[in-house]
Amino acid sequence: MVMCGNHLSMYRSNWPADNGMTMTTNNDQMNFHAYMQDLGQQAAQAARKVCMASTATKNAALNELAQRIMDNQRGLSKSNQQDLQAGQQKGLAAALLDRLELTPARMQAMAEGLQQIAALPDPVGEIANMATRPSGIQVGQMRVPLGVIGIIYESRPNVTVDAAGLCLKSGNAVILRGGSEAIHSNRALGELIKQTLKQVGLPETAVQVVNTTDRDAVHELLTMNNYVSVIVPRGGKGLIERVSTDATIPVIKHLDGNCHVYIDRDADSDKAVAIAVNAKTHRYGVCNAMETLLVHNDIAHNILPRLATEYAHHAVELRGCEKVQTILQAVTPASEQDWYEEYLAPVLAIKVVASTTEAIDHIETFGSHHTDVIVTENFSTAQHFMREVDSSSVMINASSRFADGFEYGLGAEIGISTDKIHARGPVGLEGLTSQKFIVIGDGNIRD
Repeated sequence: MVMCGNHLSMYRSNWPADNGMTMTTNNDQMNFHAYMQDLGQQAAQAARKVCMASTATKNAALNELAQRIMDNQRGLSKSNQQDLQAGQQKGLAAALLDRLELTPARMQAMAEGLQQIAALPDPVGEIANMATRPSGIQVGQMRVPLGVIGIIYESRPNVTVDAAGLCLKSGNAVILRGGSEAIHSNRALGELIKQTLKQVGLPETAVQVVNTTDRDAVHELLTMNNYVSVIVPRGGKGLIERVSTDATIPVIKHLDGNCHVYIDRDADSDKAVAIAVNAKTHRYGVCNAMETLLVHNDIAHNILPRLATEYAHHAVELRGCEKVQTILQAVTPASEQDWYEEYLAPVLAIKVVASTTEAIDHIETFGSHHTDVIVTENFSTAQHFMREVDSSSVMINASSRFADGFEYGLGAEIGISTDKIHARGPVGLEGLTSQKFIVIGDGNIRD
């Protein structure tokens, strides 16, 4: 954990082991307040130093952390196994256990993500749109860090590394509050981050892992307006709704990932099958997995049997509209609720539509504005879909699984925003900065 010598025991002596309960005594609440305020104060102080750090220093930290992750895979796996075993005992769903697991490939991906971030241009201090006004002054905009970012997340311990890397490169400090199911993994990763920051000469409190799983710590973090600039929640719909409701700080969020693939009448069948199978089965417990498949009526009889065979190989349960039920035998009738569902599981809703307009209307009615795909060889239809679908990522002839900061060349992502203000889609370095106006004059005064 990254606490810079300020341990939770200073504030909570003789407390029972954290168990995620929401009830605490008045004294406990006072201790939580003091503990979280201390984290916030240290983060604010660290942010002032990190925002002035050179690109070389920040990149050195990222590359050093990447190497430490690769050198400490055995220890990280051991800590992760503690979390996996505890999760299995608690009966966590298979999708959540999948998100929780740190496989060698995922640790490699974390390291590569850090290296990619290091290779990206540093946005801090970038000046754009300089123009000379009639008065003689020059006006432009400089990109600056947001300050202190609070991140609340579930299951995925890789978020600890992704968040640390992106926040450091963008000149921000960060307070990380992971879920109880990943506490051992997050503490192990936090220790590597702490060692890295110390080695390169950055404040160890630039990245702090909240050392309690008690949910009251979340409420404290959500209301620390005097220290925290923005909150980023990553997790299930319930978590994000709670954060959005309780936060007194701006939130970068998406509620869920009800992603669609629409197979148009002019689609290439082979492309359509490959995309629709990959979008659903590549990984189930991720927000960019397809949850609803829309198929144009003119191609449904030809392509749905092919897809049903492929999905059967992956043991995917199919739930279809009345038209789908006339084409496929092994399909469960879909209810209206199915069109809203983010299953995060091997379950897929399928609907046959009469037109691209009907497909777009369905997406607008039931979708979550995350990622939606059209498969078509018709340029005009593709352009119509791209213009009309109001989602943070709209794709033509590509799997929805590409809606990811790593795949978009951002190095990693802090989350995927379905909001329209400040940041939208995968939030990388620029999404963690703002801009301020700068004015350059030479003794100019206003008439």
